[in-house]
Amino acid sequence: MSARHEAARHAARRRRRMVFAGLAVGIAAVLLSLGIGVLAPGGWSVWEVLLLACLVANLPWIALAAATGTVGLIVRLGGGAAPEPEGPVTLRTVIAVCVRDEAMEEVLPPLTRLMDGLAPWGDRFALAFLSDTTDPAHAAAEEAAVASFAAGRPEGAVLYRRRAENTGYKAGNVMDFLDHHAEGFDLMVLLDADSEMSPDSVLRLVRAMQAEPRLGLLQSPIAGRPAAAPFGRLFNAGHRAGGQTWTLGQGWWQGDEGPFWGHNAAIRIRPFRTHCRLGPLPDGSHILSHDHVEAARLHAAGWGVRVLPDIRDGAGGSLESAPPHLLAFLVRDQRWAAGNLQYRHLLRDRSLSRVGRFQMFQAILHYLLAPLWFAMLPLAALNAAFDAGGTPRGPLVALLLLGYAALHTPRLAGHVAALLRAAPGGRLAYLRLAVSESLFLLLFDPIIAFHNTAVVLSHALGLSRAGWPAQSRAERRIPWREAAAFLWPHTLTGLVILGLLLASGSPFAVLVGLPVVAGLVLSIPFCVLTARPDEG
Repeated sequence: MSARHEAARHAARRRRRMVFAGLAVGIAAVLLSLGIGVLAPGGWSVWEVLLLACLVANLPWIALAAATGTVGLIVRLGGGAAPEPEGPVTLRTVIAVCVRDEAMEEVLPPLTRLMDGLAPWGDRFALAFLSDTTDPAHAAAEEAAVASFAAGRPEGAVLYRRRAENTGYKAGNVMDFLDHHAEGFDLMVLLDADSEMSPDSVLRLVRAMQAEPRLGLLQSPIAGRPAAAPFGRLFNAGHRAGGQTWTLGQGWWQGDEGPFWGHNAAIRIRPFRTHCRLGPLPDGSHILSHDHVEAARLHAAGWGVRVLPDIRDGAGGSLESAPPHLLAFLVRDQRWAAGNLQYRHLLRDRSLSRVGRFQMFQAILHYLLAPLWFAMLPLAALNAAFDAGGTPRGPLVALLLLGYAALHTPRLAGHVAALLRAAPGGRLAYLRLAVSESLFLLLFDPIIAFHNTAVVLSHALGLSRAGWPAQSRAERRIPWREAAAFLWPHTLTGLVILGLLLASGSPFAVLVGLPVVAGLVLSIPFCVLTARPDEG
């Protein structure tokens, strides 16, 4: 690439980032102005001052979501994706699957389909199991399952390596494999145990990496694997709509300094092994959420990191399993919070790119703002109960609706794009799905906000436990007793807030607050009913 072309590319990226920043600031200014207009009439109570402070703290995240979703919708509807490279596969690729105490009867079938589909390319592709399983009995069964899987396949087509200790968690597992077992491979397609990729999706990644030698990592779009229970089905519907729009909008301004999500991605082994070796953090702990750090290291070293653009409806060839029920989601989110909050140690690390550090800052805010986000609900209830003067109803409703729309712009924009592009006969069915998913999310959001508030406070007080336990992936019915044991604090908090709204004596306050507080009050039946497989 010529120096002139490179300079023009950087100038275009700067212009895009300025436009994006201006859009985000404009959205934040509109919401702030509306918020002051709602809270200022009648003077400022202590509750209103605190509400404004919480709103101001959350505005950067809300504006970022709205701007990303808006740009993503424009890109998605505009289409015009560049043609993808075709031709022979020349680079050798190892498909590396990280396993730890997994049910191999669930892990192996998608890999069978993948490797059978890649068989015509011969030794261009091999499959490697990177095991961190520690229990000897489980490890023996795992090794036997892999040996059975490898039977009848060419020699060297299936590799198996197990570590005795889980040093460095997943990042340590991957780097140990690259250091000692990846000789002769150019690329690694990294999968989690619950990942599923089609042969075409893998070939798409590999050919794109061949076409751009300075691309260090190419992340595939990811959709949810089919689920039987309502929790997985509705969560996947929202994730599919919002995730695609988010990644298109994010890719528009981040360019070759994009994110890595830890799996379903093609990685160029040499630069990754050179630049992405993760040592302990300043406090001596190992990095749990490795992906953002590795992407930022590659950015800083001059290697491109991108999400493969996909303007199609869904990423059916690149899948992962959603948590099977609410309790599994909350446990997973607790692990993710632990990993994201570790990034605070790295925000001044000059070996990481500025965009990479911004991505880590976003990841921190996703959890760190949870207490200030959730606090607006009890503060609003207290304001209604003890300071009944002067809140204008029209502007309040407008603020709530616009704030909700801004925060959920990527998801709502994704639904709009899918409706516009759906066949006329399928639009009504999709609309029903979008409405069901939106109602699901209305109940789901306050549960998550309360849970993440508790998680952040437990970290602040030093009560959280470090580690990265194995995930629960199996769908199952949740007994009422189990749900109540986990979710009684959510329910109790919801009842207290509902009581404050009722104490205000204002039917309007109850009507406005009920859609939000309902998720907390109904958290136990929500958990039980959405976990039942094959329920509508």
